[in-house]
Amino acid sequence: MSEPEGGASQSKPRRSWADVGPRLLSAIVLIALTATALYIGSYLFAAVVGAVYGGAYREWETMVSRTPLSPMGWVLIGLVALSGLVFPAFGIVGSLVVIALACVVALTMEPEHRLWRIGGIVLFGALIVSLLLMRGMGEAGIWAGVYLGTVVWMTDSAAFFTGRQIGGEKLAPDISPSKTWSGALGGLALGTFAGLLVWTWVTDSPLWIGFLLSASISVLGQAGDLSESAIKRHFRIKDSGDIIPGHGGLMDRLDSLTFGVFLVVLVGAAHAGFGGVAEGLLHW
Repeated sequence: MSEPEGGASQSKPRRSWADVGPRLLSAIVLIALTATALYIGSYLFAAVVGAVYGGAYREWETMVSRTPLSPMGWVLIGLVALSGLVFPAFGIVGSLVVIALACVVALTMEPEHRLWRIGGIVLFGALIVSLLLMRGMGEAGIWAGVYLGTVVWMTDSAAFFTGRQIGGEKLAPDISPSKTWSGALGGLALGTFAGLLVWTWVTDSPLWIGFLLSASISVLGQAGDLSESAIKRHFRIKDSGDIIPGHGGLMDRLDSLTFGVFLVVLVGAAHAGFGGVAEGLLHW
């Protein structure tokens, strides 16, 4: 999103857009994997969610400790992933027990990184449980996932392309120098519009509810992106990893989903209980 300073004008497109191809190819693969797991649900979705956030915790552990992964670090990664896999059989209680066990293991490790480790375990554990509660067992969970993913990914895409094309005033230069107000507004506009299209397609609930939810998820998505940037700046790293070509690490790709998932679960559960999060989100 940042523009190169100085130099010949003809070099800007090459420097600014060279990563678009890898980003698009990676996005296609990620969307296909996500859509398949979301549609099938049950153990496949739980396994994918657990594995993805287990991988995200791997990046967190490396970032926090700033050393190669230790055997106990691998145990924590495995427990985070396991917290997703046990959900279909044992529900939220099973997942919380595994996350609690991971926190106990973290307490036995070196004290200087203890709070950051436990914070990461709790964060990713909460995200795993939230996504699995949203998916549930019924068809509504598929559409809730499609709706949430559409808002978040369209916001990300519009912010990326609008920010690079228009540029302008920086959004939060001390946190993420590449992000601009033009990108943020472009992301909000397209994310909200795309969310409304999906909302009108999958539900006959009032349009104004869809508008408020879509706009809120879009804003929260960008807040999640900035929050991760602030954490990375604290630890003085640029990307959380390099597993996804053009995107960086799993944390870099999932940060925009964080607060939106929590909002979806809170709204859905407040409306229809934790057993009907997707129905409570979509049907008013």
